[in-house]
Amino acid sequence: MTNDLQGIPCVLMRGGTSKGPFFLGSDLPQDADARNDMLLSIMGSGHPLQINGIGGGHPLTSKVAIVSPSTRPGADVDYQFIQVQVLDKAVDLTPNCGNMLAAVGPFAIEAGLVAATGDNTCIHIFNINTGKYIDAWVPTANGGVRYEGDAGIGGVPGTAAPIVLTFVDAAGGVTGSLLPTGNAIDEIDGIPVTCLDCAIPMVLIHAEDLGLTGGENPADLDENRELIERLQRIRILAAARMKIDHAEEKVVPKPVILSRSTDGWTIRARYFMPWQCHLAIATTGAVGIATACATEGTIAWRIADPVSIPARVTVEHPSGRFEVALSYDDKGDLMAGVLRTARRLFEGRVFLQPPSAAAGQGEDFDLIRKNAVQLAESEVEL
Repeated sequence: MTNDLQGIPCVLMRGGTSKGPFFLGSDLPQDADARNDMLLSIMGSGHPLQINGIGGGHPLTSKVAIVSPSTRPGADVDYQFIQVQVLDKAVDLTPNCGNMLAAVGPFAIEAGLVAATGDNTCIHIFNINTGKYIDAWVPTANGGVRYEGDAGIGGVPGTAAPIVLTFVDAAGGVTGSLLPTGNAIDEIDGIPVTCLDCAIPMVLIHAEDLGLTGGENPADLDENRELIERLQRIRILAAARMKIDHAEEKVVPKPVILSRSTDGWTIRARYFMPWQCHLAIATTGAVGIATACATEGTIAWRIADPVSIPARVTVEHPSGRFEVALSYDDKGDLMAGVLRTARRLFEGRVFLQPPSAAAGQGEDFDLIRKNAVQLAESEVEL
């Protein structure tokens, strides 16, 4: 491992609607606690702006991917996702991130872990977080990754080369079951919900049961503190039924508010991360919602028009729409295909905070934190 005076090799990449540093597993400590402490230092967690690190001060830009050669049958590389908290010095290794996943294939090729072949290179990825396999089809040319293209995705300006991800048998990655409570509908906090584990654990809620239309913009939802508190209460109660321990310290299950699309798409979603509404939607969230639309009795199934597999499910979100192709493979396992894009932003070395910078935040830190959070929620442009 490279010592902290020389810096740690790092590539900053955008994957889908997220971005964060990508590391080779061999460049980080093998001890999990030491590695996590290092990542908290690198990202600058514990400050609302992550000002002393490379995190972006937002859950979508405070993510880390670790990629290593795989020794597992059928996998080319192992991918571990780490959600690094912004305000708290804590990490969550429970979920997968499908947006960051879009950049795993390009990173693996450019790191020399997988050889590019032809116009498209298929990379078999094992996700350590969920124990599931994903295939990534990465556009390649002249032995390298091709980033330029005409594919556009909601939440990202411009276009890029399309990266196709196929999730195979994504159900039960955390809890072991698509419907962890054994029910399509449970009543929690006085309203019907669906507890779902497909690509990521979620709690699906009909907007009208919360007194909402489902078309509200994320900023207005974030400012509704009564709503945010209720969503947190619901997700903690749901986590207990889903056998997810210490959910108050984790980002799963994710609360998701669903409603009927007014633009003719399959369904409309407002996806929470879980304390803020996503400006678009998580890839894993879209896969789970699409699967729920095809699962009889769920909240999504009740809202959407009938979905029979094979099908294309289009989830409307605040920044556009997200299409998921559902089908079965030869073994009868459900497959979910999605299109994402990625971009390599920079590469180099990242440095740890010196001990003096990491120790203590000063007596006014709580006030700074409170003011920064209020500023972020007010959408004031600086």
